[in-house]
Amino acid sequence: MDIINQAALRFADSPLLVTREKTLSFRECSVKASQIANTLFKKGYRPGDIAALLLPGSPEYVLILLGLLKAGLISAPLNNRFPEKQLSLALEQLQPPLLLTEADSGMQKNRMTTLSIHDLLKEAESASPEPEFPVNESRERPVTIIHTSASSGKPKAAVHSFSNHWFSALGSASNLPLEKGDCWLLSLPLFHIGGYAVLFKALLSGSSVALPDPSDSLEECLRMFSLTHLSLVPTQLYRLLRQPSIIPALASLKALLLGGSPIPPALLADTIRKGIPVYLSYGSTEMSSQIATTPNPADSMQENSGRILPFREVMTDAEGEILCKGECLFQGYLQNGRIEPQTDGDGWFHTNDIGRIDEKGMITVLGRKDNMFISGGENIHPEEIEKALLDMEGILQAVVVPVIDKEYGSRPAAFIQTEESEKPDDEAIAGYIRKKLGKLKTPVKITRTLQWETLAGSQKIDRKQYRQLAGEALVPTIEPSPPDV
Repeated sequence: MDIINQAALRFADSPLLVTREKTLSFRECSVKASQIANTLFKKGYRPGDIAALLLPGSPEYVLILLGLLKAGLISAPLNNRFPEKQLSLALEQLQPPLLLTEADSGMQKNRMTTLSIHDLLKEAESASPEPEFPVNESRERPVTIIHTSASSGKPKAAVHSFSNHWFSALGSASNLPLEKGDCWLLSLPLFHIGGYAVLFKALLSGSSVALPDPSDSLEECLRMFSLTHLSLVPTQLYRLLRQPSIIPALASLKALLLGGSPIPPALLADTIRKGIPVYLSYGSTEMSSQIATTPNPADSMQENSGRILPFREVMTDAEGEILCKGECLFQGYLQNGRIEPQTDGDGWFHTNDIGRIDEKGMITVLGRKDNMFISGGENIHPEEIEKALLDMEGILQAVVVPVIDKEYGSRPAAFIQTEESEKPDDEAIAGYIRKKLGKLKTPVKITRTLQWETLAGSQKIDRKQYRQLAGEALVPTIEPSPPDV
């Protein structure tokens, strides 16, 4: 299915891509995508070939992705913030015949050609706008390889089919309808599943995508574009809310989709108080973006991450792990040149997230299975303690990890960032958590930090690094009291 051509026929001269300098219609984008596809075909690339992309976000990047989609090539956008060693490993895993960059990256590999996108786009200008390449009509053909966000420390190459992206967008639209005239800011990177998903949403709905330049800040984008929809992670939202002049633009949106990590209760309360239409969302790379989203803008404090969207099936097993299947479930991880499915004997993908689902299909995510530790015989989810810490006025960020304890096996240690250097003080924090969660879940060590250790090329907290710091660099700041067992 040539979704780009179909969109061009349906929406014609409606804007698809909006940049600082110009606007490109659905028809114009379809022509440019065909020219790019023809150019790649003449260079010898064929449907099913992998094209890795190592680029900063830009309008040109999106045109290249549309061209690859038309040509039937598999787009593998790489995180350009990965260190060189990690990029080299990713390319070794992908074995792509083509690497697209802004300039010659010097990362030549066996049987891989590096090509500048500027050279490709210039050459494509003189190519025929009429398709000269074979069109693969199969909805099950792979179209992207997007790496996971590396919460486990090692990104995995997730392969998505056309059908995965198609039904992901359809399910999202059932909850957050888009129409001609709507405009979604591409605020998440294109190597992130949430960024790529915006393109399919636009192609299905006739809405447009606002494309900032790499140097444009979120604040500039909110002033520059007439936006109706925006995707953010909590850290981005927190920074925006500290700028009063931006609040009217956020409040005028139809929807602000918030996901990527748990939202601190104080941040959600502040967002609601300012009249911003925020929708909470739970998703994953493996499920092609959103799994669940709140059916209406949040208007009060809530624990759940939203209602399960159409074309997704979700359940929890006996241990509380969230399992998924459905039309949006990816094909598998690319390993040794093969797509290896990641489902159990009944077709379920095990997310490694722990949570619960109520009778209305609302999901509450409690934490990661691999973050859990045992203290005094009780399962401790660090995320529960982090949420309680963030409930305290004055605490902006929190990370909890286990520290070895001879008697109880492990006890929680906390790293926090506060608005004021000494407030709230350690005793007040310990007293609050002890009252809310019990002594066993009360941190026995607390340290304050402004510099957060994240995984390379990611906004995810590097919990392994914090476990090392908790065991090596911290000294007890709270006199532990006997835990309740």
